[in-house]
Amino acid sequence: MSERVVTRFAPSPTGYLHIGGARTALFNWLYAKANGGKMLLRIEDTDRKRSSTDAIDAILDGLGWLGLEWDGVPFYQHARADRHAEVVEQMLDMGLAYKCYASPEELEKMRVSAHAEGRSAVYDGKWRDRDPSDAPAGIDPVIRFKSPNEGETVIKDQVQGTVAVANRALDDLIIARSDGSPTYNLAVVVDDHDMGVTHAIRGADHLTNASRQVQIYKALEWQVPVFAHVPLIHGPDGAKLSKRHGALGVEAYRSMGYLPAALRNYLARLGWSHGDDEIFSTAQMIEWFDLPGIGRSPARFDFEKLASLNAHYIKSSEDGELAALTRSLVPELDEAQLPPNREDESCWEKLVLAMPGLKERAKTLVDILDAGRFVFVSRPLDMDEKAGKLLDDEAQATLGALLEPLEVLDVWSFESIEKVVRGYAEKADVKLGKVAQPLRAALTGRTSSPGIFDVLMVLGKDEAIARIRDQAS
Repeated sequence: MSERVVTRFAPSPTGYLHIGGARTALFNWLYAKANGGKMLLRIEDTDRKRSSTDAIDAILDGLGWLGLEWDGVPFYQHARADRHAEVVEQMLDMGLAYKCYASPEELEKMRVSAHAEGRSAVYDGKWRDRDPSDAPAGIDPVIRFKSPNEGETVIKDQVQGTVAVANRALDDLIIARSDGSPTYNLAVVVDDHDMGVTHAIRGADHLTNASRQVQIYKALEWQVPVFAHVPLIHGPDGAKLSKRHGALGVEAYRSMGYLPAALRNYLARLGWSHGDDEIFSTAQMIEWFDLPGIGRSPARFDFEKLASLNAHYIKSSEDGELAALTRSLVPELDEAQLPPNREDESCWEKLVLAMPGLKERAKTLVDILDAGRFVFVSRPLDMDEKAGKLLDDEAQATLGALLEPLEVLDVWSFESIEKVVRGYAEKADVKLGKVAQPLRAALTGRTSSPGIFDVLMVLGKDEAIARIRDQAS
């Protein structure tokens, strides 16, 4: 490719970084990386009333958590208002735009007329060629672009294919409001041109804007970027994505215990494919990613597939790294999810030891913290209802019988513990589960946990025996 690829992610800070925006950012990032280019970040904050610092911080934080680093510093669109106004004046001077004094009442009549005639164009060009001396006094005009009246505007989209729009179907676009502020379509064209954007990869909801923007590019004799309009994300049922489907901010997925690498992998596969590959590293994503691999149909978000993919990444992660990620999750959790004694470093050390057993069953980091809760609790343990019922007289007698052989162990190892527990089960002529279940309840306060020998090892001899003694008869 002769020119260096420059993509951009341009969110509006009127809300958090939602999952569709995160995927758009990922596609821009991947394409830039795949082609040795760069991805820029532009905060489209011209709507000052709806933009917020909290939303900007959430967008930056979400991108950082996903590992999608942009190049250079973020651009803020509102700070470029003077440049936008400069281009509007330039277009007026070049005869590419004009002042329009149409009143709201006149515009409403035009809208009704266009609707009655089955036309999409609303504005009839009333002020397009009028003498400026006709301008009414005391009215601040809007500035309209002189859209071509004949022919068609063609977009060769990398995802949607060739899209042609008859120019007569487009009326003269307002490029500056009566207060002088630029409109979205004008600001986007100016910013993309000035930032050297070569590829505009964005949601398919922007496809209707593309023909407008292409007309402005061509009128100004600027290079039109390559467009790629990515289909939107739907829920598993094919309906528009909503919160019940997963239309949440990226921070919600972090709070739910998903790994950034797993979410990156899932989002990359959501609407883009590379053969039958489902799981791929970031390096493979960068190597394989291309725009034609993006499908034209809306992708369907599926929590079960995301959870399955996340479980794979959890199993593949190094124990210490996984414990650190789990610990970083603590500030995101609700009160009921918070582990007790979370300030005790020895508890986190035990969590690392427990990780091989914990991560085999976990789909999220929250699962790990929940299943590993036994390392954070203090004696005497609070028993959940099922565990309390399980510790009847017979179970307590079993615990009492296990105390002495466990106490006399010189070496506290998986093998020595297993030998004692299995030996007792054989001697008592009961199945291992009949012994393991009372042990599990006494050691964790629950009826489910990692393997019982793992639990005994992680807790260590002194703590394990003390917990058993608390519940033994």
